[in-house]
Formats: sequence, structure tokens, C-alpha cells
Amino acid sequence: MGNDVKKVKIAINGGIGFGAKLNSKQLLTISKYMDEDEELELTTFQQLYIEIPEDKKEEIIEEFQSVGLVCYPVGNFVKSLRTCNFYKGELEEGMPVAKELNQRIAGKPVPFTLKVAYTGCPIGCGEPMVSDIGIMKIREHYNLYIGGKAKGKDAEVGSLLLENLSPEELYESVEKIIALYSQTGKKRETFHKFLKRIGRDQIISYT
Repeated sequence: MGNDVKKVKIAINGGIGFGAKLNSKQLLTISKYMDEDEELELTTFQQLYIEIPEDKKEEIIEEFQSVGLVCYPVGNFVKSLRTCNFYKGELEEGMPVAKELNQRIAGKPVPFTLKVAYTGCPIGCGEPMVSDIGIMKIREHYNLYIGGKAKGKDAEVGSLLLENLSPEELYESVEKIIALYSQTGKKRETFHKFLKRIGRDQIISYT
């Protein structure tokens, strides 16, 4: 592909599941749109960043989707859900709930990139405690954490906001938190700063 072609960056992965997996067909499809010396950037949120020609964006995304790749916008959007790498069983880990939540929130516009992580086991390998919003499955219910921050001198562990939620209560609470952030967050204000500014009491009263 020539250098004069205007490109746009998108994020792709194999969908929400256990670990970040891609099959050979998906890898071959991705490599079609890469120059020989081009490298793929793998993010901590189980996504690959790839640059594709802007004028062919729709058809390339369609092709990616046809081999089971899921495409997300890059920038100030809700990231796709980060999930566990360890597999104990689809239902035991609550993966259908994770998939449904991802479908509802991923790609929504927000003031600044928002990271949501999910774990179905007490090890917390999906890193829910150091993400903006974290979900941990405890038996048949879900605990919701907010305000985690993985990097920087002000890094901190998220605090428990709501516990023993049913799947429906979880979806509703997370969607409300994202809506509040989207509507009242300042431009390019991180969720961590937003939370410090408005306080968790206001989040609780909103959810």
C-alpha cells in the first residue's frame, strides 16, 4: 500500500472470550492489509491496532467481521471488555454476561478512553481492580468496582461500589455510570479525575 493513501487506525480482536486468541484465517486476513515492514501494536486491553486505508474502511471492516474479527474505534471511546485468561468453563466464569456487557458498552463515545475489565474468578486476572470500571463475578452475582488506575504516581486500586448484582442490575449500573461520565465529564477528562471531581456519592445516587 502506498504511503500517499490516507489511513485510519482501528482496533481489532477475536471477540470477548478467554484470553486473546486469533486463528490462522484471521491472521492471514489481517496480514493482507499490512506492509512487509509494518508492525502490529498489541494493547494491554487485548486489542490489536491496525491502520487501514480510509476510503476502503467499510469493506475491510466487513471482511474482518466475516472471519470473526470484531472491530472497535480508537480514541475517546469505551474499550472492549478485558477478560480473564484462565478458562474454568463458559458459564462458571459468567462469559455470556461479559459478552452481553461488551456488546452494550464497547465503542461508546466518552470524554477520554475508558477501560472496563471483567473477571470470573477470584484471582482477578482480568485486572478489574486497576481499571476505570471493574467487574468481579462472585458465585452467581457480580461486584462492581470503580476508580482503579494502573499507571502513574497516583495509581490506585478501585473501590467497591455495588455488590451482589444480578446480570441485569450489572448492565444497568455500568450503562448509567458511562452515561453520567459521557454527559457530565469535561473534554479529555479521565474517568479517574472525573470520579475525584464529582465524588463516588454522586455516582451511587445516580446508579
